[in-house]
Amino acid sequence: MSSEQTPQGHGQHGKHGFETRAIHAGYEPDPTTGAVIPPIYATSTYKQDGVGGMRGGYEYSRSGNPTRTALEANIAALEEGERGFAFASGLAAEDTLIRALTRPGDHVVIPDDAYGGTYRLVDKVARPWGLEHTPAPVADVDAVRAAIRPGTTKLVWVETPTNPLLTIGDIEALAGVAHDAGALLVVDNTFASSYLQQPLTLGADVVVHSTTKYAGGHSDVVGGALVVRDLEVAEQLAFFQNSIGGVAGPFDSWLVLRGLRTLALRMERHCDNAELVAAHLAAHPAVERVIYPGLESHPGHAVAARQMKRFGGIVSFRLKAGEQAALDVCAATELFTLGESLGGVESLIEHPGRMTHASVAGTDLEVPGDLVRLSVGIETGADLVADLDEALARATR
Repeated sequence: MSSEQTPQGHGQHGKHGFETRAIHAGYEPDPTTGAVIPPIYATSTYKQDGVGGMRGGYEYSRSGNPTRTALEANIAALEEGERGFAFASGLAAEDTLIRALTRPGDHVVIPDDAYGGTYRLVDKVARPWGLEHTPAPVADVDAVRAAIRPGTTKLVWVETPTNPLLTIGDIEALAGVAHDAGALLVVDNTFASSYLQQPLTLGADVVVHSTTKYAGGHSDVVGGALVVRDLEVAEQLAFFQNSIGGVAGPFDSWLVLRGLRTLALRMERHCDNAELVAAHLAAHPAVERVIYPGLESHPGHAVAARQMKRFGGIVSFRLKAGEQAALDVCAATELFTLGESLGGVESLIEHPGRMTHASVAGTDLEVPGDLVRLSVGIETGADLVADLDEALARATR
């Protein structure tokens, strides 16, 4: 690092646009070599100038690593937050958040169509520890309010758009409901990305990311992040991040930081292609329903248009012929690769009920069997449409 780095989100880059912050926030060119890209500090420990004489505050890389510091400062700046934290995975970030901000006997509200991994963490790991939870539809502010237990609910947890049903929650309204009850609003911003949506500016207290997805953007890294706007909450998270130790390694941090530099460009292309695919599928005779916030038929379209820059790169749809047709479509594409995850430059297709959301089968969060989820990549849009057409023709004839 060129100087002592702190994971703050504002500073000299706060007045700049998103793309400028993505490239410059968190690191200044090295004064010795002029290197414009942060080095990968592959070190576990640091020389001290006498006992306690740490250089830049670094003593051990679980507690702090200069490459990770650059990423944490960068993503905090992109989310317009005060401090960021980078983790080994999105679930490591979520686990640290839960353990830092709740205690046994507390209660959280979660989406009724939450990501399967989040539900598994809350229901199978945190609940036996003593944390209670209630699912609620994020699009229904009154339902979320009714799910809150005043004095006991510590977190209102929201995904918007949700995974995989792409439900939209009104962040500003939900923040008001949470704060009225003395709870914090947590927003999983993975599907929207920092480019399309900044929940902290709308009243959220904590933003969660799986940086594996759009932040990294190339399907070559697993990571997670938290960004907060309150320094007291930041201190709690910092203590637990260090104590639990599920931190991002220096190479993974470097990969995510590299990905963030092109996030704006990639998201524009993801959105272009997703809009093309959604419109085409909406007119296809084999498709029962297309779920995409960019369509005016989506019940959350107006809210999404207000709080998002564009509508994202994820499209879900349901098949008229049922679950087997959905499975057949997933097996029949060529450009859309059958696989879990999302947000990479390549297009992916998956069957949520049998893959990413198998952990919620048989619960109130179970997803329809005829549902297919697409992560629309940045390939030539016409090629993606043709691939889906051919797969639908083979699967439904």
